[in-house]
Amino acid sequence: MAESSRSMRSGQKIENMNKAGQKTARKRNKDEEEEEQEKIFDFNNKPVEEDDEDLSESEGSVYSGLEDSGSDSEDEEVEEDKEGSDNEDDGHYDGPQQTEEEDKKKGGLKAAAASEERKPDEYEQDSSDEEQDIRNTVGNIPMEWYKDFPHIGYNLDGKKIYKPIRNKDELDEFLDKMENPDYWKTVHDKQTGSDIVLSDEQVELVNRLQRGQFGDLNFNEYQPSVDFFSNDVMIHPVTNRPADKRSFIPSLIEKEKVSKLVHAIKMGWIKPRRVEEDSRERYYDLWASEDSSLLAKHKMHLPAPKIPLPGHQESYNPPPEYLFTEEERALWDQQDPSDRKLPFVPMQFSSLRQVPAFSRFIHERFERCLDLYLCPRQRKMRVNVNPEDLIPKLPKPKDLQPFPTTQSLVYKGHSGLVRSISVSPSGQWLASGSDDGTVRFWEVHSSRCMKTVQMGGAVKNIAWNPNPSVCLLAVALDSAVLILAPSLGDRQMVSSSDQLLICQQEAEPSEGAGPVVWTEAEGEELNQGIRLRIQHPKAVHQVAWHAKGDYLASVMPDHSSHLQVFIHQLSRRRSQNPFKRNKGLVQCVSFHPIRPYFFVATQRSVRVYNLVKQEMSKKLQANSKWISSMAVHPGGDHVICGSYDCRLSWFDLDLSTKPYKVLRHHKKAVRGVAYHRVYPLFASASDDGSVIVCHGMVYNDLLQNPLIVPVKVLRGHVITHDLGVLDVTFHPTQPWVFSSGADATIRLFT
Repeated sequence: MAESSRSMRSGQKIENMNKAGQKTARKRNKDEEEEEQEKIFDFNNKPVEEDDEDLSESEGSVYSGLEDSGSDSEDEEVEEDKEGSDNEDDGHYDGPQQTEEEDKKKGGLKAAAASEERKPDEYEQDSSDEEQDIRNTVGNIPMEWYKDFPHIGYNLDGKKIYKPIRNKDELDEFLDKMENPDYWKTVHDKQTGSDIVLSDEQVELVNRLQRGQFGDLNFNEYQPSVDFFSNDVMIHPVTNRPADKRSFIPSLIEKEKVSKLVHAIKMGWIKPRRVEEDSRERYYDLWASEDSSLLAKHKMHLPAPKIPLPGHQESYNPPPEYLFTEEERALWDQQDPSDRKLPFVPMQFSSLRQVPAFSRFIHERFERCLDLYLCPRQRKMRVNVNPEDLIPKLPKPKDLQPFPTTQSLVYKGHSGLVRSISVSPSGQWLASGSDDGTVRFWEVHSSRCMKTVQMGGAVKNIAWNPNPSVCLLAVALDSAVLILAPSLGDRQMVSSSDQLLICQQEAEPSEGAGPVVWTEAEGEELNQGIRLRIQHPKAVHQVAWHAKGDYLASVMPDHSSHLQVFIHQLSRRRSQNPFKRNKGLVQCVSFHPIRPYFFVATQRSVRVYNLVKQEMSKKLQANSKWISSMAVHPGGDHVICGSYDCRLSWFDLDLSTKPYKVLRHHKKAVRGVAYHRVYPLFASASDDGSVIVCHGMVYNDLLQNPLIVPVKVLRGHVITHDLGVLDVTFHPTQPWVFSSGADATIRLFT
């Protein structure tokens, strides 16, 4: 029965509470709400006793959920009152839950309790109450989520807790700011949606926190710290727990992390912090103290130059013997500043007051600054090299003898410039072709003209057949190549030459449809020794024999045609054009002395063709503007080229396609070059009127480079019409050289 009566009474209390809350919610004004909230949010947690009507709030109140929660403990409070214990306020409002009948029953108890001093409740401030914020009705969520809703959270019955009605506009806000003295300490609470006026203690707390001070006034920040753990080794450990297994076994996870970091640093993805040098913006006076141990130990220390002490000549009133005489002053003015003994002229003044200002002050100050600016930053090891040691050690010309040194004979007889000369294989006869239309045969030892053949035109080039058993000469005359039999030498050589020509007549005649026509000489030409005429379509500039004497090459420079080179075979009287395409303006050609190679020199390069494979095997870049002449070494592995831009290029065919060495000894165009068949000599002829003989030793060892040394400059020709020496050739057996010039002479140097 008692339990049923209690439940009925609790239901009546809840209904009365809801009716009273609705009535008071309509009567409440704005001022009462602010005072109530100010008392509720008092941080000192002072108990508040108010009337039942003030404490009862509506469903839309902020703390209606907390008030409803007090109704659950109504029965417990009634039992406590019956036991005679005081009803102490614990921070919760239970006024609306008391009816008038209970007030009458507990009136005496309340009066007695009010008269007595309140005893402090040891459970008033609990740690659990501090951790839980009673104002929080929404949980741990952002308050922006309730910005667009009319309520904030829910009470214990699941009903919405509505925000206070805020119908202030900007004008009301401004008026409130101007008229309300507590506006500056009014704070808007987002969790309740209401405005809170901070107390003086709270404002002081905020000010202290803004100044960086501690919130508690009683906290002493300068109190001595207590060392709980000293640096002394303790007898008993702090914990006697055994060490974990992971404390002495390497962690695989940490190893993987470290390996990833190392890989990232190696790849450059992570750049470690640079250690800044301390001396980056520090400056030291190197010469502040010379005896300093720090500077003495410095490896690159440069001592200051020791300036000599001033002497008598630097005085403003030096003795008379230090003053310059007129002769010494004139000599001092003429000398170079670096050769002078004194950098100044001693002058005499009667007093120090009469000494003028230094006239070269600005210049001297500029030079001092320049010396400081250009002073060496580090010590460099000075290498004392003798200039003579830098010159390559070449053998002396005396050690390279024999070579031609003096002019021995002059062959005179031509009236025009001598363009070409050639020596017989025996070395006994010399043939020369000139612009006067003649070919002359000379005896080498006596310089006697043995025979003169009238050609009827300017002779461009001549070449003696290298076969020593025959005596034949090829002559380039206009557009024809003539084969001469001069009938010089013994009878056996003349008969063998005639027999060869008779055999040539019995050979099959060449086809007449080709561009080259072979004809027999008749009449006057036959009497002069001309035996064959090979007619070409254009003017022939050069002829060259093969080493065996059966093949003959002729050159007709022409850009517009591919018919520039012809190779003729005397034994069969056949001619052929080896090139189907025009690959430049051909200047000269030459046969390889041993192997079946054919050299063709154009303006800028030399092409080497394999006659057996019928293909180009090498192309030599002369690095010159216009090649004038070419000669092949008797060994066949080296080539020299002369050019009109004063250069002589030596090519090593086994080394490179570029010149091994370029000689620039001549001052004008190089007209002719030649190798000696036996001696390691080569010569070059130029328009400057000189012939330069060089020693060119070629070694069988491929690792050793050729030795090229100029040994002699031979002069003797007279420059005529800006033309000097036009051709040069060596004697086949002796270290002699022949040269022909524009002065219509041929000279022999021995």
